[in-house]
Amino acid sequence: MEKDLLPKPHHFLFTSESVTSGHPDKLCDFISDSILDACLEKDSHAKVACETAVKNSICMVFGEISCNGEVNFEQVARQAIKEVGYDSVDIGMDYKTATLIVAIDKQSPDIAQGVHLNKSE
Repeated sequence: MEKDLLPKPHHFLFTSESVTSGHPDKLCDFISDSILDACLEKDSHAKVACETAVKNSICMVFGEISCNGEVNFEQVARQAIKEVGYDSVDIGMDYKTATLIVAIDKQSPDIAQGVHLNKSE
């Protein structure tokens, strides 16, 4: 390779992205964070591994959660979508009519054993 084509040791390209709360990535983070908060309100020792994906008027929340208390995940997700401002299909999603797919199970015993150090849970 020619010497001029090699990267210079002190030269690099720095980029960053800034998005608003309505951006799908931010919306997904907000929904997942809202579910975490709801679980911790019920059980301060809840174990929450939650991911969210959105596309148009579809929202899928999935993961593994162990929580000593009932949390209505669909209700929490709809409230989060509402708080961000998605209240009409004309702007991409309506929290009232969006299709929500919730696929949350209890944390598997194998994962629990590996991550709950010095605990009998």
